Amino acid sequence: MFIILALVLVASSIPPENHALTTTMTKDLKVVVSSNDYPASGLKVLQEHFTVVQSKYNHYGKEGITENKEELMKILPGASALVWISHHPITKELLDIAGPQLKIVSTVSAGYNHCNVPELKARGIKLSNTPDVLSSAVAEIAVALILGAARRLTENLDQVRRGDWEIGFQKTLGQDVRGSTVGVIGLGGIGQATVKRLAGFEVEKFLYTGHREKPEAKALNAEFVSLDNLLSQSDFIILAVPLTDETRHMINKTTIAKMKKNAIIVNVGRGDLIDQDALYDALKNGDIYAAGLDVTTPEPLPKDHKLLSLPNIFILPHIGSATERTRSDMGVLAANNVIRALTGKPLLSPVLE
Repeated sequence: MFIILALVLVASSIPPENHALTTTMTKDLKVVVSSNDYPASGLKVLQEHFTVVQSKYNHYGKEGITENKEELMKILPGASALVWISHHPITKELLDIAGPQLKIVSTVSAGYNHCNVPELKARGIKLSNTPDVLSSAVAEIAVALILGAARRLTENLDQVRRGDWEIGFQKTLGQDVRGSTVGVIGLGGIGQATVKRLAGFEVEKFLYTGHREKPEAKALNAEFVSLDNLLSQSDFIILAVPLTDETRHMINKTTIAKMKKNAIIVNVGRGDLIDQDALYDALKNGDIYAAGLDVTTPEPLPKDHKLLSLPNIFILPHIGSATERTRSDMGVLAANNVIRALTGKPLLSPVLE
């Protein structure tokens, strides 16, 4: 009797939060990590609490299509959480294989268009992403793309590689950021971080558009306008929105026709925000000045893709968040979202909760 009473008293003295930890955070819970290049910092956090099963293969290229995908189908069953560092879509088949005990998909990315949100919602599975921790790094790449496209780095680097420099006072002239109008489509974390970095370049005016005005815009001296006004007034147009049915191919033949002849398009969102055939025609015909892309469709872009034949486009291989610090932060955030989901706590960066 005394022993039972003592056990009851000890159990009742454990705070609810800690009690949840002791009862649910256990090595019996399986967490699947979908790629072999998940940051060690995030892996360490997960391994302290769960049984972690990590793919031996990378998720990109031929290895991702074959070995990685085949292995995932074998290691998914019984998973309580998926840490998704992959472009493989979260399909119904994949969720069926994982099983009904799956509680969360934690994607190590800001974008989640590959995660089948309606299906996850229907099954009551939580979804998290890693948005804010990568804003600074992606904003730096946005600035790099602006400068690369405006100062014609594709052409100028080609001169250096060929050893045939076009030396002359009026040769290979670019455009100034100073005194320009910069339009941001999507003034979220990345858009705001980009505006902050561009402020030192003596930009004349910042415009932005979206579903609603942002309270942060006032401090950034950014003016809320319609999409049409942004397209017609901006010298630089920055795409920093997620890919949705609404935003897919938002830059197309019709919207490009509303832009200035000197307009430069910069995309740090997703490749399918742009109709690349329309972009190619506009760049080739001189309807707009240039483009800078960190994202394309497909990825990798084939080396014989027609966009790569153009001198007035500056393309990077989707490296927006590719710094040691940022990727580590993304990995840790994804891990902590898993811990919170499996211990009944609110997610740190929820998409579905």
